[in-house]
Amino acid sequence: QVQVVEFGGGVTQSGGSLSLSCEYRGAIYELVAMEWYRQVEGKAREAVAQTGIIGVPTYGDPVKGRFTASLNGAKNTFHLRMDDLKPEDTGIYYCCVSAIETETAPIREYWGQGTQVTVSA
Repeated sequence: QVQVVEFGGGVTQSGGSLSLSCEYRGAIYELVAMEWYRQVEGKAREAVAQTGIIGVPTYGDPVKGRFTASLNGAKNTFHLRMDDLKPEDTGIYYCCVSAIETETAPIREYWGQGTQVTVSA
């Protein structure tokens, strides 16, 4: 059974920085992608950053130039460094791991519980 655990988040002032990490636990056959989403009050869930196992991460337009994502060498942890944070970045940040558990299994998504990020003005 694959579990997704998120670390980090918290409270900071406008212009500050926070970091998030997402780790998946459990055996898989193949990792497809790791993604960060956020749920901002009053808005639909939106994509923040995404990476496959190769290539460079991609970002949602609201965070481009301010957030930096990276996959660790073991390819089981997806980090998100958030700089120049704004009050509109406040929300719950969720990690989603897309993976194949066995050679014949379909791609499945595994979601973390979410972690709160709060940016005060």
